[in-house]
Amino acid sequence: MKVLVAIKRVIDYAVPVRVKPDKSGVEALIPKMSMNPFCEIALEEAVRLKEKGVAGEVVAVSLGPQHFQETLRTALAMGADRAVHVSSEACGLSAQGGEQPQPLGVARVLAALAKRENAGLVLLGKQAIDDDCNQTGQMVAGLLGWPQATFASKLEAAKGDPRVRVTREVDGGLEVLSLPLPAVVSADLRLNTPRFVTLPAMMRAKKRPIESATLEQLGLSAADVAPQLRTVVVEEPPRRKAGSRVADVGELVRRLREEARVL
Repeated sequence: MKVLVAIKRVIDYAVPVRVKPDKSGVEALIPKMSMNPFCEIALEEAVRLKEKGVAGEVVAVSLGPQHFQETLRTALAMGADRAVHVSSEACGLSAQGGEQPQPLGVARVLAALAKRENAGLVLLGKQAIDDDCNQTGQMVAGLLGWPQATFASKLEAAKGDPRVRVTREVDGGLEVLSLPLPAVVSADLRLNTPRFVTLPAMMRAKKRPIESATLEQLGLSAADVAPQLRTVVVEEPPRRKAGSRVADVGELVRRLREEARVL
């Protein structure tokens, strides 16, 4: 079975996000970027399936500007067998302007790649930490007509088994789904803990080729991945006021009553 894993490059979670002066979005040219944490979890699960003999090949794919290839090399260092990059700049999206493909466009590319690669399983992170859309996996399943399981906290599969079992966390507890393959699964935080990428593995990955695919090769056009939504304004959340100390319980009660008005 071939497993296709979607990879997105995002601003590192430890870096404070800066809003552009014109409030049209966030600054995209940040020195420190990294793989989306949920994509990392999805990739780790795919590599574990390969190590168990369930998956025969793991293919990491990404739609984005040229520097996304750096993140694909991290995917190779983690254990992916191949990496495929589809340039978003060829789709008319400006990397300098911070323009990104939106979920529907990404889903169309992933669905086309899944068909071309004859994938038996598509793994994605449940969402990206930059836009928090949580839409791409569901759209991929819809476009392919495949069963899907979102927010997976456990994935069970056996070699030669035509089905996978997915445990997902829901408000009322745990839900277990049995899906016929091929299928789409999105990874939640508790699915696994990704492995640490060693320096030797990263150095080896730098020497490996990254395949490029064009929209034409996938049977798509620039219009298929063009943004459908326009951001009106982006604002930073209000800063929290500094705390203050109170001398005693009486003063605390008074301030809660008079200033906070909660009593």
